[in-house]
Amino acid sequence: MIKNIVFDISNVLAPFRFKEYLAEKGFDGAMIKRIIKASAMTPYWTEYEKGKLTYEEAMDAFISMDPAIADELHKAYDSCSGIMGKYDYTEGWIGELKEAGYKLYCITNFTPAGYEQCYDCISFIEEFDGCVFSFREGIVKPDPEIYKTLLRRYNLKAEECVFIDDTEENVLSAENLGLNGIVFTGYEDAVSKLAELVR
Repeated sequence: MIKNIVFDISNVLAPFRFKEYLAEKGFDGAMIKRIIKASAMTPYWTEYEKGKLTYEEAMDAFISMDPAIADELHKAYDSCSGIMGKYDYTEGWIGELKEAGYKLYCITNFTPAGYEQCYDCISFIEEFDGCVFSFREGIVKPDPEIYKTLLRRYNLKAEECVFIDDTEENVLSAENLGLNGIVFTGYEDAVSKLAELVR
């Protein structure tokens, strides 16, 4: 019997507007690719999501990847307000699931700055029964330990949980531990798949 719904946040409950956010800061397509290559596509980004690097250390690491765009990297990340957005369906979906009696949790890869500066876009987590953020735990998905942390901390049984994430690798890792999984491709599809699982 399914009792717990476990969500990823980015691109499931709130859009991660990376390219749009950089475009709004005035960068063209070529520079956006260059910024992403020097930051999000490096192992340093993962270490930042794990909380292993401070903001200053992460920035130094990104700049070391492409020193010629140091100013652009600072412009991109000195304030990341706007990198997350909102979906129209999120609050209603959360309300419906809570009303139906489900406990709600999240497991998400997040940077400390993203959490602090974009909290208004994810404040719905105040309705949740528990959350596991990568930067607090020093672990990122799809490491099995991050799912085990949720199960342990909130005394949950894997078979009573459904994990919803937009990355298949993350869902497979959860399923390997006995959780039910849904690869998120859109709200309506996820609602339909969830309805099938809880019958």
